[in-house]
Amino acid sequence: MTRRRRLVKRIMGVEMMMRARHVRLILFALFTAGCSRPSASAESDAVLAVVQRFFETMAARDVDGARAILLPEGRFYSIRDSAGVAIVRTFTNAQYVTDLPSMQGRLERMWDADVRIDGRMATVWTPYDYHRDGQFSHCGVDAFDLLKTDDGWKIAGGVYSVQRTKCAPSPLGPPKPKAPS
Repeated sequence: MTRRRRLVKRIMGVEMMMRARHVRLILFALFTAGCSRPSASAESDAVLAVVQRFFETMAARDVDGARAILLPEGRFYSIRDSAGVAIVRTFTNAQYVTDLPSMQGRLERMWDADVRIDGRMATVWTPYDYHRDGQFSHCGVDAFDLLKTDDGWKIAGGVYSVQRTKCAPSPLGPPKPKAPS
């Protein structure tokens, strides 16, 4: 075998090793990227679970449950349109917890939530419908702000719109009647 041919074989061998190394690196990157997704999904699920728990504590008038997921210094704002005039209402999370026992017959439901997370900060943007004593009251969009504390995700506050008309039917269908206690 000529010297040139040996040199070509050696170069080809090095190129093949480099290609194999690149393939291994690409496969490793794809595998580890795939492994991180469940973690992000689990974190989104945890954020959504807190928002769902908020709705459940409202329906049950569960003060202790609400305290466990709300930062007391947080604040909510609502906005609705009345004859072309913006009506803004605000309340603190602490005020909400104080008023919760008097909120009888409330049901709020969400769907198609968009969760955004950056480290210990999250937002949830979701359409909702709201019912009082089994009757439709209004619909709108909720925008929750959450912070991840050492005790887990907590609702810092948020903003929600209130629309009494032009509400599309909920994809969840009508609320299911509560079973008698």
